[in-house]
Amino acid sequence: MKIIDIITQNKLSLSFEVFPPKSETSFESVKAATEEIARLRPAFMSVTYGAGGGTSEYTLDIAKNIKKLYGVPTLEHLTCVSSTRDTVRKKIEEIKAAGIENIMALRGDIPAELQNADRSDWDYKHAIDLVLELKETNPDFCIGGACYPEIHPESANQKDDIKRLKEKVDAGCDFLTTQMFFDNNLLYNFLYKIREAGITVPVIPGIMPITNANQVARAIKLSGSFMPQRFKSLVDKFGADPAAMKQAGIAYATDQIIDLYANGITNVHVYSMNKPDVAAKIQNNLSDMLGK
Repeated sequence: MKIIDIITQNKLSLSFEVFPPKSETSFESVKAATEEIARLRPAFMSVTYGAGGGTSEYTLDIAKNIKKLYGVPTLEHLTCVSSTRDTVRKKIEEIKAAGIENIMALRGDIPAELQNADRSDWDYKHAIDLVLELKETNPDFCIGGACYPEIHPESANQKDDIKRLKEKVDAGCDFLTTQMFFDNNLLYNFLYKIREAGITVPVIPGIMPITNANQVARAIKLSGSFMPQRFKSLVDKFGADPAAMKQAGIAYATDQIIDLYANGITNVHVYSMNKPDVAAKIQNNLSDMLGK
């Protein structure tokens, strides 16, 4: 089933993101964790692609397994930066052969060893290059794109960021999923600005439950997310107690989702980090709203 058909049903839904194993030795444990999350019957599940394609060989295996065993619609991430056109096209054909209808088209992180490389002859420099190719060669795919409620780390300012986002949407994105954020007002402000800019596709908020204090620094590094005082106080109070921090982090994420639902958002994507217990507790907190 296509993600766009799921998120336009005008009913509350919850989806989860998982990631593939980093090596063959951890494949079975990661597979088991993703299956446990799939048993929750979320609206859909997305499967990430390793930085620079590092774990890409396992992404499709996990996505196919989820779809086959539980019939959960899957959204496969596909990054293109530093990849050749032939490599990307081969991967697209593999996704298509697996019966997966949804692709999250991403530039991806530039590998450290290529940070200063000449990119002029790269087949793909930005996500829009992948979106354009998908739309031209495989128009039946449902294509997702990423967006930043605050600002993309490489953008000069938000106005420029939104301009580039509009170009990517116009190239063929059917929907957008946001990077993590911890203050819902940032999202509401962002939605107002992109609608004013003519971006009308559905936007799925991405929520990251912070269940241990060590995740905070990483979340800031990955997304540059603003941490509201309310959240900082939570970490200061409970960060040294793993069980309490986990419970508080789940409660904070749940509160964010409830506020989003209450303000007209119908679909929320949870970055569940392959943690079935966290995914289950959040879904249970919302069970009556979701009808589960």
